[in-house]
Amino acid sequence: MSLTRSWTPPGPYDLHGSLGVLCRGPYDPTYRAEGGTGGAVWRGTRTPEGPAALCVRLRPGGAHGEVRAEAWGPGAGWLLEGLPRLLGAEDDPDAFVPHHDITREAHRRHPGLRLIRTGRVLESLIPSVLEQKFTAEEAYRAWRLLVRRFGERAPGPHPNLWVMPHPRDWLRIPSWEWHRAGVDQKRSAAVVRALQRASRMEEAAHMGLARAQARLQAIPGIGPWTAAEVLQRCNGEPDAVTVGDLHLPRLVGYALTGERGVDDDGMLELLAPYEGQRHRASRLVVLGGPRMPRRQPRFPVGNIAPL
Repeated sequence: MSLTRSWTPPGPYDLHGSLGVLCRGPYDPTYRAEGGTGGAVWRGTRTPEGPAALCVRLRPGGAHGEVRAEAWGPGAGWLLEGLPRLLGAEDDPDAFVPHHDITREAHRRHPGLRLIRTGRVLESLIPSVLEQKFTAEEAYRAWRLLVRRFGERAPGPHPNLWVMPHPRDWLRIPSWEWHRAGVDQKRSAAVVRALQRASRMEEAAHMGLARAQARLQAIPGIGPWTAAEVLQRCNGEPDAVTVGDLHLPRLVGYALTGERGVDDDGMLELLAPYEGQRHRASRLVVLGGPRMPRRQPRFPVGNIAPL
């Protein structure tokens, strides 16, 4: 049995572009997207009321279309109650004021892009910790293996959708299983410390940016990079700019100045005119800016599992 709900966006809406930040790689077991702008997005999640599956689809109609959602499982009601918030109803793209031609054009070309808000901290925190100093491929693999091995199949009809483990089940994962998934002790320990304070971590979803950052970073192993990546997704924070990233400062710097080698300080200086909207600005730069020609080989993918 499923529950349904509809939401009509107040303007143009990009379903896949808005929700796509929740996808952790092309084979994320908790996120499935069907092709095309009219294709459905499926999401398996663990709500305060239990596991749930959500299917959302943008249907033509009216001035801008309508989002139809269907949910299954014990957490279906909780998911649908917060559906507009998840889809970005609380976001205000009109608050963004472009200061560069690149951000102005990207903002114009992506009018339906909204910052979503899941309200769930741990489901963004755990994969973000896995991505610390890993290649994306390594982190995506670790997330996929751990969810498939210790999580559960999502309620509903999707044959290949999963829900991540309950906090108590994450805590029961033995050290050799983390190792088998390619996760070193430093990262698994950070995840465990956060899980031991799961309720305190989830409270950050209802805090302002500064308090939420402080709450997350009180856990050893969770720094500014991880906190920003989490708060962008669970709180929809338009100013949670990612610092400490290997690529973002260079991309922003090259797009806005044509110069290579821009560091975090340089990026923050360039984004200073966007105070309050720095995450949105950096995301628009990545969407619309020129790609910096590659001079170095890709970072090699490692695998600690056989060690």
